[in-house]
Amino acid sequence: MAPVLVAHTASGTVPVGPTLSIFDPVHIGIDEFGQPKRVPLIYRNMLIGGEPGSGKSGLLNAVVAHAALSLDCRLCLLDGKRVELGQWRKCADAFVGPDIAAALALLKRLQQMMDKRYDYLEDCDRRKITPQDVFTAYLVAIDEIAYFSATVGSKQQREEFSVLLRDLVARGRAVGLIVVAATQRPSSDIIPTSLRDLFAWRFAGRCTNDSSSDIVLGHGWANKGWSANIVSPNNPGAGLLIAENGAPELVKVAYLDDHTCAAIAAYAAELRAAYAAELRAAVAAGDRPALRSVPDAA
Repeated sequence: MAPVLVAHTASGTVPVGPTLSIFDPVHIGIDEFGQPKRVPLIYRNMLIGGEPGSGKSGLLNAVVAHAALSLDCRLCLLDGKRVELGQWRKCADAFVGPDIAAALALLKRLQQMMDKRYDYLEDCDRRKITPQDVFTAYLVAIDEIAYFSATVGSKQQREEFSVLLRDLVARGRAVGLIVVAATQRPSSDIIPTSLRDLFAWRFAGRCTNDSSSDIVLGHGWANKGWSANIVSPNNPGAGLLIAENGAPELVKVAYLDDHTCAAIAAYAAELRAAYAAELRAAVAAGDRPALRSVPDAA
């Protein structure tokens, strides 16, 4: 049996429920009516844009926290600043800091894994993975994508990074590769338009002008009255969320401070270590348990 989440009380630990699943909708904050906002991420990708302090890191960390507590998901983190996602390092299978060569090597490994998973699906006459599959989903989280695609390294390395990332975003969904990328302004010199248009979920935190908002949400939304430029600079975390083929809606993303992030990351690392030990023991006994999804929320 997989570990369960517990609450620490004065009288000891109390089990509060099963671990999360990456197949569950991810809680990202509240809508304009104060109701919880949850979005499905499996088989999808997310692009996060906005000026500094607009809530990009808050949303990115909320998504990573859910994935870290999901035992059916592994983490690959790329963070040029090292500190935005650094607290999740012990939960991650791979962590890349300000190193373009390491970032390219990681994306190539993910590409190879993606191709092998498609070989498996083809042999099984299937189109996508399910919660019952032996292999798990991967969350590829990138903080400030512009660092790798437009700043560091040679022109050839930056172009290769964009090409590899586009391939993962375009083909990885069916085999459980989820890309969540954040940047200040995803213009064409930072993220090619052909890549930007592949993200199903898009969040635009406060932007300095209508053009920047349209770059995140898609062309023409500002003319329809939907612009992240109207978000108050005194309301960090508020922004517009749009789904593929949907309309924007105003949301305020959840905020996890440093202490909370560190506590969740430490617990997730402990949970993952316990589950890995359980799997090793099961394999040694000749019985590898299948990963189980969590029932839909009420």
